[in-house]
Amino acid sequence: MRAPAKKSARRATPATLSARLSGHVTLEARANGDVVVGIDGYAVGLGKFGADIADCLPRLRTGLPLASFASGRKADKDIDLLVRRLARHGLLEYRLGRSRSGADPVVVEPQTPDYWPQTPQLRDTDAVVLSRFAYMRRRASEMVLESPRARALFKICDPKIASALAALSTPQQIKRLRRADGFPGLELLALLVDCQILFKVGAAGDNGLRPTEGDEKLVLWDFHDLLFHARSTEGRHANPAGGVYAFVDAISPPPAVRASWPGKKIDLHTVSAQQSEAIGPATKLLRERHSTREFDDRRPITLAELSRFLDGTARVHSTFNTTLDLGNGGPAFTYAVRPYPSAGGSYELELYLAVDKCDGLPRGFYHYDAGEHALVQIDVRAPEFEAMLKGAEFAMDAAAVPQILITIAARFGRVSWKYSSIAYALILKDVGVLLQTLYLMATDMGLGGCAIGSTNIELFAKMTGIEFHVEGPVGLFAIGRGKPATTPG
Repeated sequence: MRAPAKKSARRATPATLSARLSGHVTLEARANGDVVVGIDGYAVGLGKFGADIADCLPRLRTGLPLASFASGRKADKDIDLLVRRLARHGLLEYRLGRSRSGADPVVVEPQTPDYWPQTPQLRDTDAVVLSRFAYMRRRASEMVLESPRARALFKICDPKIASALAALSTPQQIKRLRRADGFPGLELLALLVDCQILFKVGAAGDNGLRPTEGDEKLVLWDFHDLLFHARSTEGRHANPAGGVYAFVDAISPPPAVRASWPGKKIDLHTVSAQQSEAIGPATKLLRERHSTREFDDRRPITLAELSRFLDGTARVHSTFNTTLDLGNGGPAFTYAVRPYPSAGGSYELELYLAVDKCDGLPRGFYHYDAGEHALVQIDVRAPEFEAMLKGAEFAMDAAAVPQILITIAARFGRVSWKYSSIAYALILKDVGVLLQTLYLMATDMGLGGCAIGSTNIELFAKMTGIEFHVEGPVGLFAIGRGKPATTPG
């Protein structure tokens, strides 16, 4: 007589997905119905809720199953509203399942404020594989799985799950995965597909996985370039960013000027003294260049000045075509000539202007058409426009928003179509060259300018409707009329 078959992993009880407060967050329900969240000593109100809301707050510390407030009752609607408001502020994480020891096998940590976990349907005939942008690394004593394309990262606390996910470096059919030891669960796979850490391929696999994943623009990205772009800007990760002085308690600041090398010195002052004492115009501009963070809003920059500024720094002067010699022929490639140098003549940088004050130009968001020397207004939502200007004000530590904020965006494919391994590095070099060009032109015109180190790629994507890997911000520059210098007394 044949022994009874063992129960298949496919009959396992689905893992429960629960929402809980992030570790640094506190939540308080006050007597008047207000719910207040505490973050690093700051209090933020989330609105008024019913009397029953206080009972669920302790459960949000340990984990509130998302399915538990889907009934449509008044109390459940309040809980759903509260949880989604917390999610929009990036104050939640999500626990998937619970092991017998009480530990969390997987914790989902949002990387964008609008992340909400979704579990798309997966069929037994579907085959999935890890994205070429996905990577697993140690974070302190934890293992995390993440990707620059993902809106969440996954803290993997169970080594068996980590091992099972690593096996997805080659396409695997869901039906086969269900039968394997250490099956990570359909819910986790669905969450990973939603975050683009996994993606579906044909059931028979796919030998060309790079073109299969995403669109043709994504094909042009190398792994390290997309990771660098997403993690060195704001908008698609939850890591500290900017001047946070992370190592102030660990090491002393490096000196402003490097210590001299040992050996004989050749004094260049004596050589300089033999030259003409006259200072050339380029040298004068370089010496006078400085960052301006405060602008005179009583005398804003004019449209005529802005036109001259853009004409002198970014306008396309001419274009020409050439046929690429790739051994057995090649396509025609168009080059443009602009006032600043660019890697390989790529000229991939575009200028977008958030105009707060400009005499002769309505307030709004514009693209500079460098070929036509024209401004084209783009319709954007007011909260996003204000957030862009306020972000620049905060980054500059200024008292007000700049008169005009220039976003330098890159058409990434223009460079990566030609260059491998160094594409993003070349783009950043081009940004540095353009920023210096903007500084010198502003100085020559008697205007004030300031380069800004932080950019929010997710905010720009929402404003333009362009995906972050197709065209996105790589630099910012504030321009306007600086406040008159004040003298004591």
